[in-house]
Amino acid sequence: MRMLLTSVFRAPAFAGACGIVLTLCLSGCASKAQPTPSTAEANADAAQGVQTTRVNRFLGILSPYRIDIQQGNFVSSETMNQLREGMKRSEGMTRDQVRFLLGTPLITDIFHADEWDYVFRLQRGNGEIITSHLKVVFKGNKLETLDGTLLPTEKDYISLIAGKTAAK
Repeated sequence: MRMLLTSVFRAPAFAGACGIVLTLCLSGCASKAQPTPSTAEANADAAQGVQTTRVNRFLGILSPYRIDIQQGNFVSSETMNQLREGMKRSEGMTRDQVRFLLGTPLITDIFHADEWDYVFRLQRGNGEIITSHLKVVFKGNKLETLDGTLLPTEKDYISLIAGKTAAK
């Protein structure tokens, strides 16, 4: 009788423990996977200026639901052209004009007050990560140089948000 009672209580405990282990394995699968772009993808994206990586899925099919997260200031190639045209003018562009055009910089450094960094990151729910970076350097109160990657057009950005591949 004693053996019968212990085996009856062990079966539900074993099933519960297996359920907990399985839940823990599946819940952390996407958050623990590191983005690993292939070298061909990395080289192609570096040429475009937008870096894209994908997060691996658990067993190739399972991943928890993730929302799209956008952070930073999106700077399009049209906006870069406006900045370049402003730099060509004899009066140049002031800090206030650049802030009006690009928005408040995401990163400002107290040790390099003349450098503003505009960083953009879009993490799609499917694990795809799209990033871009623009550095604006001032001399005094005038825009001196622009340093950044080749940026997508506004039309390409809308395609990225909508989930379609960007037109090349």
